[in-house]
Amino acid sequence: MSQPMYTLYFSPDSASFIVRLALRLTGASFAERQIDRPAGELDSPGYRAMHPLGKIPAMETPDGPMFETAAMLLYLAERHTGLAPSPASPERAAFLKWFFYTVTNLHAPLMQVFYPDRVAGPECSAAVVAHQSAKLKEHFAILDHMVARDAPDWLSAKPSIFSFYVGVLVRWLSSFPTGHPARITTADLPGLGPILAKLETCPAALAVAQAEGCAPTIFTAPY
Repeated sequence: MSQPMYTLYFSPDSASFIVRLALRLTGASFAERQIDRPAGELDSPGYRAMHPLGKIPAMETPDGPMFETAAMLLYLAERHTGLAPSPASPERAAFLKWFFYTVTNLHAPLMQVFYPDRVAGPECSAAVVAHQSAKLKEHFAILDHMVARDAPDWLSAKPSIFSFYVGVLVRWLSSFPTGHPARITTADLPGLGPILAKLETCPAALAVAQAEGCAPTIFTAPY
């Protein structure tokens, strides 16, 4: 049996969810190993050698270990066709600017809403959540307006690392209860909502939903 091209170190419904989706799109051979978080594996020397911050995910590749979700996604897109516009494509510039917009303006503040103590300590958690929730609403509205206006092919027509990335962020935000300032669902996104509803029916999404043991409606009704 041939060796897998990649090995993904994952934990259910973490940022590894996004990379699992992308790996399914590549069609390449890959292995997955769940991290034993309760046993402290994130702090083990072996895992820290792959990810110096002891976070998830990490991925072994033919070119060495990788960490940072966005870096893994772009790496996979460069090695496998169909995950993003090619460097020679006229759509590449728009793809890159919105991809990094998502990394900086959506993913980063989302993590601060989930883990406000990490930002400013327990005494400032409520202020962090309120401030970053407002920013998330603002920045998602900007992205949604772009999608409704431009309907870029790399987001609206077929699965891509970008569409899966945004879909998982919406998935997490929909986990907040009604009334939470950061709650966003596909129903709140007239441009993105229909795209994500279609995206969750693709084979890669259904396969990862089954592997994660979650509902197949991973973006529209995930919890």
